[in-house]
Amino acid sequence: MTEQQLDCALDLMRRLPPQQIEKNLGDLIDLVPGLCEDLLSSVDQPLKVARDRASGRDYLLCDYNRDGDSYRSPWSNAYDPPLEDGGAMPSERLRRLEVCANEAFDQYREMYYEGGVSSAYLWDLEQGFAGVVLIKKAGDGSKRIKGCWDSVHVVEVQEKSSGRSAHYKLTSTVMLWLQTNKSGSGTMNLGGSLTRQNECDSNVNEANPHIANIGKMVEDMENKIRNTLNEIYFGKTKDIANGLRSVQSLSEQRQQADLRNDLARALQKRSTQAPST
Repeated sequence: MTEQQLDCALDLMRRLPPQQIEKNLGDLIDLVPGLCEDLLSSVDQPLKVARDRASGRDYLLCDYNRDGDSYRSPWSNAYDPPLEDGGAMPSERLRRLEVCANEAFDQYREMYYEGGVSSAYLWDLEQGFAGVVLIKKAGDGSKRIKGCWDSVHVVEVQEKSSGRSAHYKLTSTVMLWLQTNKSGSGTMNLGGSLTRQNECDSNVNEANPHIANIGKMVEDMENKIRNTLNEIYFGKTKDIANGLRSVQSLSEQRQQADLRNDLARALQKRSTQAPST
């Protein structure tokens, strides 16, 4: 019964507005407290932003940089609030990769999103390593338009024994919502989330380091998800809105209908008056 309840809860969360995920998740946990741990580990929530006081830069919070109630900054590599035991840290080699990843994806974010916040975190595995790339871009609310893009890219890297190639497994989740409030169209809410996976083998060398290979996968995946969201959510909504609403006023529609009727009568009258051969 618990598995069936979890499936129903996850199915419901996929259909509810992404901008209200935290509220809806809390309501579900209140209804079925026994699913609390499973829901918290299975449902992706909108990313939260914190400020690194040492560097003065923003970073994103998630389960992958959390230790208890503290979160590790990718810029200073320190936990806030500080932990007595120092908290979980990546190895020295992985920390160097993490610094390069944050610099690379910070440039990627600026080029593609022209703002927002990005963070990358890496951790060691028994064979290879894993990491997560987070990107958040929230609208400024100008022109009565609000919205937010949250993308979570989790990658697992299995390095081959030769060290010259690696197997990459990427799982990406994007949460997008948009809200407009205009006098002409009223209030409109549009949102949804998509999760996609991809795997590939790539060479690893100076020309193609791990960060470049991961970056290419993330870039390709975001483009695919962005196109899918555009087709499914925005395209379908546009079709429905065009079917329910007309850009012409009722008087213009009546004038066009009268004109069509007049033309039809004129053509019919002309055909009846034409001499027979």
